[in-house]
Amino acid sequence: MDIFFDVDWRALFVPEVALLELVIRGTLTYWFCFLYVRFFRRGAGQLGVTDLLLIILIADAAQNSMAGDYKSITEGVVLVGTLLFWNYALDWLGFNTNLFKKLVSPEPVTLVKDGQLQQHNLNAQMISQDDLNGILRENGIDDLKKVKLCQLEGTGNISVVQREGK
Repeated sequence: MDIFFDVDWRALFVPEVALLELVIRGTLTYWFCFLYVRFFRRGAGQLGVTDLLLIILIADAAQNSMAGDYKSITEGVVLVGTLLFWNYALDWLGFNTNLFKKLVSPEPVTLVKDGQLQQHNLNAQMISQDDLNGILRENGIDDLKKVKLCQLEGTGNISVVQREGK
């Protein structure tokens, strides 16, 4: 019966790692992951299988750098709280300041302008012409010449503005 009621309350709630160390680890790891994803993984709207795999692997790899060797609930709560804080703080700063808005939300990239494909931008964003044509068809456009403007937005979505009918 002792197996059900013998709880080590100290191990559950008393941290073995300094809480400030967890905050610093969480902060540095969050910023590294944020900058990596922001500058190297801007996708086209939805997450693909490789993107999901990347996120899972980053989470697994980052866990060790963030946590060290913590075991208590308190340490886990502090670490998760640090990550949530930075996530909210960047969203808030991106909404309220121009400097962080540029960091959090990249400028749109033009893919088609006045019916002309911007191939260098497609190549830079690793979007094939077949993928772009599929997106245009989803927007009811079957001819590139009907596109006034098509952009990869800072959110990763692709927006399409059709030319006015003659």
